[in-house]
Amino acid sequence: MLNLKFTEMKKYFAEMIGTMVLVLLGCGSAIFNGGCGTTAQVLTVASAFGLSVVAMAYAIGGVSGCHINPAITLGVFLSGRMSGKDAGMYILFQVIGAFIGSAILFALVNGINIDYATTTGANACGEGVSVWAGFLAELVGTFIFVLVVLGATDSEKGAGAFAGLAIGLSLILIHIVLIPITGTSVNPARSFAPALFEGGKAMSQLWIFIVAPLAGGALSAAVWKAVKN
Repeated sequence: MLNLKFTEMKKYFAEMIGTMVLVLLGCGSAIFNGGCGTTAQVLTVASAFGLSVVAMAYAIGGVSGCHINPAITLGVFLSGRMSGKDAGMYILFQVIGAFIGSAILFALVNGINIDYATTTGANACGEGVSVWAGFLAELVGTFIFVLVVLGATDSEKGAGAFAGLAIGLSLILIHIVLIPITGTSVNPARSFAPALFEGGKAMSQLWIFIVAPLAGGALSAAVWKAVKN
């Protein structure tokens, strides 16, 4: 029994570490590269998020499956691949990991005397983007991303050892499109923690980056279950 609990905790701890790395390196790329105002900056930030996922997929994928995203965990749960208990614990530890990553970035920003375009990497709708346009972008982006995850990791029809690469590359593509619209979340944990440090618009619009990705993850689970056979 004790061994089972230790095994479970290893999975949850891996999710915490993976999400911390995603936030630290992904949001950090936006902070320390001057935001996302130019094409080069967009590509840099998009690549940082995607490559973080690739790195963690091969680092902790064998331990926890490397969800590091509550929307993915919800999609996996609704697809029947994990228990409700594990899903809840995954999400809890993902949020904790995101908070740790954000706290490290907050400490770094406040320890370096440089003006930054963004100080947290928090999400918010871009200039001239309506709340509902931002919601739709996040819903569709997450739907595509989680659908790739479910397909690439399927035990019968998946991409096997190349799953992590396929997932990371799809996240880069989604960031390239969505960064000008919402800054790209497709991950409630990634948005929740930076918003706590940012406040203001990031907090007032946080519901978009929680509700839309979770809805997109649920939709992708339903679609995958319908098409995989």
